[in-house]
Amino acid sequence: MTFSVHGLAVARGIAIGRAVLVASSRVDVAHYFVEPSQVEGEIERVRQGRNAVVEELQRLQTDMPADAPHELTALLDVHLMLLQDEALTGGVKHWITERLYNAEWALTTQLEVIARQFDEMEDEYLRERKADLEQVVERILRHMKGVASPVAPPASSPRRKTQQDLLLDDTVDVPLVLVAHDLSPADMLQFKQSVFAGFVTDVGGKTSHTAIVARSMDIPAVVGARAASQLVRQDDWVIIDGDAGVVIVDPSPIILAEYGFRQRQVELERERLARLRHTPAITIDGHKIELLANIEQPGDAAAAVRAGAVGVGLFRSEFLFMGKSGNLPGEDEQYRAYCEAIDGMQGLPVTIRTIDVGADKPLDNKAHKDNYLNPALGLRAIRWSLADPAMFRTQLRAVLRAAAHGKVNLLFPMLAHTHEIQQTLAQVDLARAELDARGEPYGPVQLGAMIEVPAAALMVRTFLKYFDFLSIGTNDLIQYTLAIDRADEAVAHLYDPLHPAVLRLVGDVIAEGERQGKSVCVCGETAGDVTMTRLLLGLGLRSFSMHPAQILAIKQEVLRADTRKLAPWAQQVIGGEEPATLLAS
Repeated sequence: MTFSVHGLAVARGIAIGRAVLVASSRVDVAHYFVEPSQVEGEIERVRQGRNAVVEELQRLQTDMPADAPHELTALLDVHLMLLQDEALTGGVKHWITERLYNAEWALTTQLEVIARQFDEMEDEYLRERKADLEQVVERILRHMKGVASPVAPPASSPRRKTQQDLLLDDTVDVPLVLVAHDLSPADMLQFKQSVFAGFVTDVGGKTSHTAIVARSMDIPAVVGARAASQLVRQDDWVIIDGDAGVVIVDPSPIILAEYGFRQRQVELERERLARLRHTPAITIDGHKIELLANIEQPGDAAAAVRAGAVGVGLFRSEFLFMGKSGNLPGEDEQYRAYCEAIDGMQGLPVTIRTIDVGADKPLDNKAHKDNYLNPALGLRAIRWSLADPAMFRTQLRAVLRAAAHGKVNLLFPMLAHTHEIQQTLAQVDLARAELDARGEPYGPVQLGAMIEVPAAALMVRTFLKYFDFLSIGTNDLIQYTLAIDRADEAVAHLYDPLHPAVLRLVGDVIAEGERQGKSVCVCGETAGDVTMTRLLLGLGLRSFSMHPAQILAIKQEVLRADTRKLAPWAQQVIGGEEPATLLAS
């Protein structure tokens, strides 16, 4: 009988296939007291289990395929970091030593203590890291019990012949969709080898690792589908509607045919867009539009080139720093990473943003020990860099050296004050002087600033006195202009890219850049939103930077646009009280 399960739409598209179930795999734990003479032995059992998991995850990292999503690498680093966290290991040792709990009991007890701390965190991203901790502890328990971790790709199961089979060719491999209570990064890595067409999990949010990796792999996914793993049976036909956040189980032939048609339409649209890859992005009235890529790792450059990007508009360098457990990458390591990205772009320009950590992007767990009430307003981005000038200049020297190998732009995040601008530029001068003193070659760079806070947008004329170009980070600009935390589901509905205040700030920055003859780019989510392309073009934007997968759809909108007609309409939209209504007209 057909039924549907609703969850959160986190990765768009439609997947149709047979369900592969990964049952909830909580390990049964014995609870008993040990003798004082057994304490050291129990501590050693936990240590051995932890070390086995560390080796397992490190082996997965070593064997990781070249095309594995960079998010997956970062999440595996998070699990390795949790395994070595003193809060976990020290707490377990306490329960064994002081309470004489057996090793498994001590481990689960400390898990409950830390899990409560995660539950009390205001930041949604941090709350969801509790799932990572639970998975780490479960893997330790499994090793202690001698049970293999449930991450091996499932063997093919005999298929039931149903009425729906008439609609698909059973002589070829039938697509598989994965249904689980939750998936760890290690699970995702191994399951990736099985080429699943989509994912469904009972738990998780839009920032859970399953959602992050599914988006990076461009695979339809629905998370937070509650009891999906209990309701769906092994080998059921399942439709994942990643646009609506709906999972349809055992669909009727009519529903299956309808979604099969929609799926084919999506594939045909992708194939049609692919033909635009080598077409220059020029509007009907002759304006050449720069379509750039956002990347997180040097290896992402290849995907940017394949998508037809004319350069990298945002290299988020902080991903090179994450999960290092306090051992930040040195100058040479960063230099090699930047050179790899430059080489990968085959002579096209690369804009490297200096490290932007804090808020929802901690370097490691130590970043949160100060327990800020709102880390988004704390020591993050350029504030973090200026607070550690030696670290900052290490990055600046690496970028400047890499600039000798290709066209490089240097971008600074979250500037708001004139004195911050002056301090930042002084650090660049010092970095150049240090390279001169070493006799190290380096190249020229264009210097740019992110416009992410209202103060920066309102000071745009001052910013343009100091910088060669500007880049509007709409994600943070919207958040700070409207005074909401976009990760807080209680106010997430107030996060509005079409709020008149936001649009007027964006329009003013673009207009001032045009008046002064300096480039302005939009690199936030708005740049890759096809519903916003015509408006941004009408406001005078000529440079967009987005995820490589979004470039061709935006290019199609550009090729259909006539900015002479869009300009007066765009002014009408941003001057109205309800821009969303005018945008739809």
